[in-house]
Amino acid sequence: MKVLVSDNLGEDGIRMFQEASGIEVDVKTGLEADALKAIIADYDALVIRSATKVTEELLQAATRLKVVGRAGIGLDNVDIPAATRRGVVVMNTPTGNVVTTAEHAIAMMLALTRNIPTGTASLRDGRWEKKKLQGREIFNKVLGVIGYGKIGAIVADRARGLKMNVIIHDPFVTPEQIEKAGFESVDLEALYARADYITVHVPKLKNTVGMVDRAAFDKMKDGVMVVNCARGGIVNESDLYDAIVAGKVAGAALDVFETEPPGQAPLISHERVICTPHLGASTREAQTNVAVAIARQIIDFLAAGTVVNAVNMPSVTGEVLEKIGPYLTLADRMGCLQAQLVQGPIKEVVVEFCGDFRELDLSPVSTAVLKGILTPVVKDDVNFVNAHVMAQQRGIKVTETSTAESDYYVNQIIVRAITTEMESVVSGTIFGKKDPRIVKIDKFRLEMIPHGHMALIQNIDKPGSIGEIGTTLGRYNINIGRMQVGQEEEGDRNIIFLTTDTPIPEEVVAEMRQLSLVKTVTPLEF
Repeated sequence: MKVLVSDNLGEDGIRMFQEASGIEVDVKTGLEADALKAIIADYDALVIRSATKVTEELLQAATRLKVVGRAGIGLDNVDIPAATRRGVVVMNTPTGNVVTTAEHAIAMMLALTRNIPTGTASLRDGRWEKKKLQGREIFNKVLGVIGYGKIGAIVADRARGLKMNVIIHDPFVTPEQIEKAGFESVDLEALYARADYITVHVPKLKNTVGMVDRAAFDKMKDGVMVVNCARGGIVNESDLYDAIVAGKVAGAALDVFETEPPGQAPLISHERVICTPHLGASTREAQTNVAVAIARQIIDFLAAGTVVNAVNMPSVTGEVLEKIGPYLTLADRMGCLQAQLVQGPIKEVVVEFCGDFRELDLSPVSTAVLKGILTPVVKDDVNFVNAHVMAQQRGIKVTETSTAESDYYVNQIIVRAITTEMESVVSGTIFGKKDPRIVKIDKFRLEMIPHGHMALIQNIDKPGSIGEIGTTLGRYNINIGRMQVGQEEEGDRNIIFLTTDTPIPEEVVAEMRQLSLVKTVTPLEF
């Protein structure tokens, strides 16, 4: 078996490959895309970090490739659906650098507060600016943590040790779970109004890009300090610069940027901003941890077929995977749909298997539901190994039931998501041998293909409603690839699913919501 390491990897990981029986490893870093494509057909495994782009084109050339391993968490540079279609396992190491990243956020907050980088530069220039560089204490200050995942939880814990008052906002974690850990759960408005410091720890998703913007800064306390060691683009850099210049924000500490490297920019040059070049995960310990972890995972996979920390398939034998594979895809997409439909933190998920499943072990299918629910929230942090643990950490109760009865289909899966505000029910089945379909959402029956850019529209069942929707999209040159309509049982509404060639911009969604017969419009991504 041949392994290609195409990005920098810790020496301990390289050594493990070199010492593994039956494995030959090549280290070729810094390859251009065409050069990598030219040699990838010779390899069974590819080890990457953030530099290598694993595109569909590269995967088509990788005729022997069985596994891609990311030494780290983020998988923005991997086309996971394309890898899944080709049967390539995609693994990451979701816990190897969480402590390191959390510590960096705390270090940045302290350095910003006490003007340490500016003081160092001042002394090196021969100046003694003691009065100018007066700082402040963090003792008894309010730290607002946006996002209570692994890293956010560690930051909150470390800040508590520094005697800060920690408040947390995470719409996907129940207040009870946050309060159980000894912190105060607040909505985003309250966090902005109360926090002396704000640190961001959410993944980069469609609804988090630019979330800390001009409107957010206007709601913050005067003199607030902002820390972003999560992902570039979550904090709007132009709006942050304006807020600093206006005196609203007293300072910012940034480890990540909208464009990396960011080059010369007014924000980076501002004296009240301190920056590091995406060093959150860059410690000796973290790089050793992720290198050893990914090497061990790939060696075990190549030697024995053991799957650990895969984001696109569970840890099961190939024989079992062949039987339940279509249901895993269906369950993952049903969970992803529920995550985008519900409002409020999810308290309970009930997975019901109805009909003839031929004595299959369906526990991986339940896990796929949870992974689908959590992926829009935590992105690459969740996989088939940790989905149940992450659900438990977020206070989500999981129940699995089964019955031999099924009303309309030979078998179907029903997923009930119960939040603090509502309950949503989604039913799905397999058409033919492997085609997933959503066949019911609450009281609406339909046959929906859960794939691509979509919009869910609820409208009054009267002539002209579909025409209005099509005309509006056509005016913005948005092509409808597929349309599916379902009727409400004993009601006067339709539910429409549109699949479009491109995502529908927010301003177009807002216009569609104003149409006379339209009740709701919800953009969806699969």
